[in-house]
Formats: sequence, structure tokens, C-alpha cells
Amino acid sequence: MRLSELKTGETGVVVKILGHGAFRKRVMEMGFVKGQEIKSLLNAPLNDPIKYSIMGYELSLRRSEADLVEVVRLKACDMDARPRAQQGADMSESMQEETDETAAADPHEHARRTQRTINIALVGNPNCGKTSLFNIASGAKEHVGNYSGVTVDAKRGHFSYGGYRFNIVDLPGTYSLACYSPEELYVRRYLRDEMPDIVVNVVVASNLERNLYLTTELIDMDRSMVIALNMYDELEHSGATLDYCMLGEMIGVPMVPTVSRTGEGLHNLFDTIIRVYEGKEQAVRHVHVNLGPEIEPSVTMVKDAIKADPAIGVHFSPRYLAIKLLEHDSEVEAIVKESPDHKTLLELRDRCDALIEKRTGDDVSAIIASEKYGFIDGALAETFVDSTKEKAKTTHIIDAFVTNRLFGFPIFLAIMLFMFWCTFEIGSYPMAWIESAVAWIAGLVETYMPEGPLKDLVADGIIGGVGGVIVFLPNILILYFFISFMEDSGYMARAAFIMDKLMHRIGLHGKSFIPLVMGFGCNVPAIMAARAIESRSSRIITVLINPFMSCSARLPVYVLLVGTFFSKHAALVFLSLYLLGILVAVVTARLLRRFWFRTDETPFVMELPPYRLPTMKSSLRHMWGKGEQYLKKMGGIILVASIIVWVLNYFPIHDAPAADTTVQLAPGDDSRIDPDRDSYLQMLGKAVNPVMEPLGFHWRSTVAVLAGAPAKEIVVSTLGVLYTGDEEIDDTALSARLTAPNRATGRPDFNAANALSLMVFVLLYFPCMATVVAIVRETGSWRYGAFSIIYNTMVAWLVAFLVYQGASLIL
Repeated sequence: MRLSELKTGETGVVVKILGHGAFRKRVMEMGFVKGQEIKSLLNAPLNDPIKYSIMGYELSLRRSEADLVEVVRLKACDMDARPRAQQGADMSESMQEETDETAAADPHEHARRTQRTINIALVGNPNCGKTSLFNIASGAKEHVGNYSGVTVDAKRGHFSYGGYRFNIVDLPGTYSLACYSPEELYVRRYLRDEMPDIVVNVVVASNLERNLYLTTELIDMDRSMVIALNMYDELEHSGATLDYCMLGEMIGVPMVPTVSRTGEGLHNLFDTIIRVYEGKEQAVRHVHVNLGPEIEPSVTMVKDAIKADPAIGVHFSPRYLAIKLLEHDSEVEAIVKESPDHKTLLELRDRCDALIEKRTGDDVSAIIASEKYGFIDGALAETFVDSTKEKAKTTHIIDAFVTNRLFGFPIFLAIMLFMFWCTFEIGSYPMAWIESAVAWIAGLVETYMPEGPLKDLVADGIIGGVGGVIVFLPNILILYFFISFMEDSGYMARAAFIMDKLMHRIGLHGKSFIPLVMGFGCNVPAIMAARAIESRSSRIITVLINPFMSCSARLPVYVLLVGTFFSKHAALVFLSLYLLGILVAVVTARLLRRFWFRTDETPFVMELPPYRLPTMKSSLRHMWGKGEQYLKKMGGIILVASIIVWVLNYFPIHDAPAADTTVQLAPGDDSRIDPDRDSYLQMLGKAVNPVMEPLGFHWRSTVAVLAGAPAKEIVVSTLGVLYTGDEEIDDTALSARLTAPNRATGRPDFNAANALSLMVFVLLYFPCMATVVAIVRETGSWRYGAFSIIYNTMVAWLVAFLVYQGASLIL
């Protein structure tokens, strides 16, 4: 926690100072050192500043300054129980994993252990292997995708090594620290607000010239840093040589070769991090990236003005702020404007900019970028020898086919068709095994549990509901395996490349294609991945059309109905459904661009990384990570929803047996509400069903789509609960129950036409609640969430109506 969060009368232990420059030096001189106790005495009348007591004297800090001191709160009982002589004791060298219970039981021990904690942030370009390094180090299961935008938020993990506890954060991939994209802003704000102890700059060893540009910006920040030369095996295989020790000494940052895919070099990396943290690494020295005779005098003048202003420069080094201010960086301008004398500083900046442009005829940003690449070229000229061997042609050969005008689209469609075929055909075998296991468990319940509501709840509500969804786990795992493989290999970036022209015609660009394809797995992370799109209007349109991409939650509905009515043409029906979702998304995007958002052209600049063969371990890890999420969903929202659906379907309990009332009804009366025999769920479905009857829906189908609001998997579990109660059907398979004649109507509730209509409606109608929340969060407005619910449902009704009417004539 931060010192500013201590309430009046509370005592904390100083962990570290997060400030920068003069502020950091000043407070450390005044006794703000690790392990020192500090007490909050009182707040000023306007809650700022705050008076504290430390080392026997009192001082005041502004709330913004106190927010830069990290502390651990001590309870009164801990202070009384702990001898004074122990307050400055050093912690043990052996580092043990700390649990929340230990921290809660002994806060001062937690504070002492925190003194040997190293907070590190992984910073690097997209596709540099940063997330792979994070996964191996922390044991996490974050997805590794070979394209920009996989990591859209900070992922946190921790581990113990060398007597230290490492708190590791995987920041989004970014090419610079400008304020152009959400990733760049996120990374810079994190470095500003959290002040990590060590920044690990992960770079691709075989592409240093491009990757080291970000390094120069981190050098400007003057942060403690270690460079991980990742994928070093690729550099060695190419025949090139790099004197990384000399290069590290030249730029003042130690470099460590690593291969995060296999874990090679990670021990050396973390040993180096410890030496840098302890101040024992000889390669560390502060270096200024010289920006040339036209820029440096202006940087010096602006930097001196910033250093002279005590209200500026706490979070970043004055030199970094000066460079960004000359580049007219909006975030830095906002920091400067917090100073009372900001007008003088901005006028100085404007004079310097005008002088530079007059002398050079070019803008400041272009000159700075050119000088930084010149610095990189000069350093590499001394340390890097390129290979004389012919470059590998694998990527070029593959691209000649998959991005070809003639073959590109057919290859993409063939890959999609093969993916859906495997999902259905290969998945059918383990699906049958799981279905048999569920039936066996249900048989045990029927045999050994006594009759009554509890037995009905377990057999029909829990097993019938959750069991009806869990059988589709193999299909979902196969789908995620294919998506993961395409992302990891680099093919997904090529798909965006070949789709750019089509995306441009609907008002978007190729980068929008990646979140849309990710939507086939799950709409929530796909919507978050849209942050990689720089244009706000393109980003919002991508977010709004993403729910039309058929996520894996809809897959159980397709597998059930396709397997029942279209088993001979399963792959074709699957592909047609996914293509229909894409078509509706395209039309919606075009309408939004034409009538709601102004045309916003953004350049299509996206890295096309070399093809890499993903390891089976990484693909299976990602696949199983999604499988775990699916199983947790089974035990959470779907279990609860299944029980709720069962309760609504079970109650009220009527005195007269259902069989007695059934024989009194003439065929065709099934849709009429009968309070003497209907459950609450039946009444609800029959009340709403007149709106859905033009789509060919039986009232049970209407209930199922309404129950799918929290999660689309519940559609199948609801059908399972509703049809499991019909004891006259001996076959336990849900598909057999759907095709069995209804006792009241004399005909099956489902046929090929209304099954197709139901699949189309589930494909297009309002997204699940988690997706709606993601839309609201990413767009910053609840109106877009409401739009998605209303618009999507209207479109779903219209398209399903047309499909049903057409299918009724053909099928």
C-alpha cells in the first residue's frame, strides 16, 4: 500500500521509495529507508498535506508525495507485541513463499520480507517472447500469440529465487513509449505510477536494430534495467555474432542471452537482475543517447528548466520529460501543466522547436528518431557481425502461397473448414465417452437415491444441466488448439494482411481482423485485444461487431443440433454459420461507419513476424488453460443457472399428476398457459413465445435462449433440464428427446428448419453478460452495451425469421 493510504493514527513500515530524482534523494536523507516505521498523525483541514512521525521527529508531505512511498500497515497489537530492538533486524537470507495468512498474522514480518522483494516489469516489442519468459518464470499460463495485441493488460506473477521474492509483471508489447496507442500509454503510466525496481527489456536478438529503439527510450527514463537478448538461438543459427558484453558496456545496460521458449539463460538473467538491484553489476552506468548538435542544446535548456521547477520531474527523469516535451507529447504536457509556471516552460519549448525546425527544415520528432537509430547503428557497428550465409527462405516461401492473390483466400477458407471438421468429427469420439460417463452417473443416482425433490434436483437439474454442456468440452478444446496454433505460428498476422483490403472497404483495417478471429474462441478477450487498434472509431466498431463472431460458448448448441439434423453435412453447416456471423458483422460495420462514425483513416502498419513452429507444450498449455476456464464455468455460473432453471421448471408442485391432465388436452394445445399444470418456467416461455413463433420456436426453445443471457452454454443445459423431465422418453441422449413426438402436440418440437433457425438466432442475438460488460468497459460508455443488446437481438430475429421461412420451403 502507499503511505497516503495510512489512516490517522496508523503506523506503517517503509518498504521502498517510488519517486525519482531530487524527491527520492531528499526523503531518503530524512530517514525514509527500508524497515523504518512511520506514523500518520493528522491531515490538514483540506486533507492535504499530511503530518507524519518518523525517527522521533515530525514532518509533512503532500498527499501526492506520500503516494510515492510504499509501506506495509502495522496493527497496534503487532507494535505492542514486538520488542523495539527487533525493529531494524535484517531478514533471513532464505526466501520462503509467503502466504496471505502469514502476512495477515504478522504484518511486520511481511514488511521485513518485502525488503527482499524485487519488483520487475517486462517491457518489449510485440512478438519478442516476453510472455513466454513470464510464463516460464512465474509458472503462469498466459497465452503467447505471434502478433500484436495478445497481452492487453498487465499480467502479474511471482516466484522465489536467490533469496528474493520476485514480483513480475508482463506489460503489453509496444514499439515505443509515445502516447499513440493504448499499449504505449499503459506501459508508460505503469512505469510512472508503479516505479518497478528493475525493468527487463526483452529484445529479439536477431532483430536488434528495431528492438533497441524502445531501449533508447528506457535509457532516457534513467531506470535500472537489464536487457534479455531473447531468441538468441535464432541469432546463433543464422551465423551472425554479437559481442553482447561489449554492447552492454557501451549503452550502460547489462545484456543476457536467453531462449524463453526453452528456459535457457533465465537463471543467468535473474542472477544479473539481483546484481543490478544490489548495485554490484559493473556494466551498469548512466548513458545519454546523444541526439545531435541541433537537438541537444534545446534538450539541455528544457531539462534545466524542469529541474528548477519542484512541481515537475518526480516520476520521470528531467531529460526524458524534456525530450517528450519537445516532441509535443500530450501526456508530458499534462504533467507540465500541473506546475504554476507551466506557461513559461511551454513558451521555452515552443521557441526551441521553432529554432530547430528553422535550422533543419524538419520536425523535432523525426530528427530525434533519426538520431536514436543512428546511435543504435553506431553501437551495433562495433559489436555485431552479420552472417555471410544466405538468409533463410522459409518465411518467404510460405508467404508466397498464403498471401498470394490467387491462393490466399482459398487457403484461409480451407484451414477454417479443416478446423471445423476436426472440431466436429474428431471431437465426437471423446464426446461420446463423456456422454456415457454422464449417463452412468445419472443411472447411479436414479438407482440409489430415494425418490423426492433432492433426487430430481441432482439427476435432472445438476447432472442433466451441467452434464449436457460438459460433453462439449472436447470440441471446445480442439477449437482452441487450432486458434492457438495459428496465432503462435504467425499465420494469424498473415490472415490480417490478406484481409486488409476487405476490412478497409467496410471502414476498418487489417488489425481489426485479429480480434475478430479471436472472437471465434471467446468474445471477451477478443474485445480487449481491440486495444491494439489506434483509431478510436475503428476500435469501437470492432468491439461492437465482435459478438457476431461465433464464440466457443455457442458451439454446444451447434454440435447438438447439427449432429441431430445435419450430421451428413456437419462441416458445411458449421462453416456456413461462421460465415453468416462474419457477413452480419461486415454489414453492421459498414452501417456504423456510414451513419454513426466519421471516416477515420488510419495507416495499416503491422509487423509480419517470421513463421515459427509452435511447441506442442505451448499450444496444449493454452488449450488446457481455456479448458480450465470452461470447467470453472461449469462449476460456477452454469451450475447455478442449471439449478435455477430446474427450480423454475419443478415448481409449483401440482396436486394432480401431469399424466392425468395431459390426456385431457387435444393435440395443439401445448402452447397455452395452464396454471394448473405448468411450472413457472413453462409459463414464462409460453408468455414470451408468441414473439418467437414466427421463427418456428417451441416455447422450450424460447426459454432456452432467455436462459442464455448469462452464458450461451446455458442454452443447451436448459434444453437438457426441460427435456429430461419427460420420463416417457427412454433414450437418455438429448438429441433423441428433441426429435421425439411431443405428447401434447403429437409431433416433435424440433425439425431441420426450426433447428437451423435456433442456431442462427443463438449466433446473432444479444451477447452474454461478460461480453456486455467488456463492451462497456472498452468503449467507456454503457450506451454501446445497450446498443449491442438491442441491435443484435433485432438482427437475430430478422435473420432467423428469413432462414426459417426459407428452410421450411426447402427442407
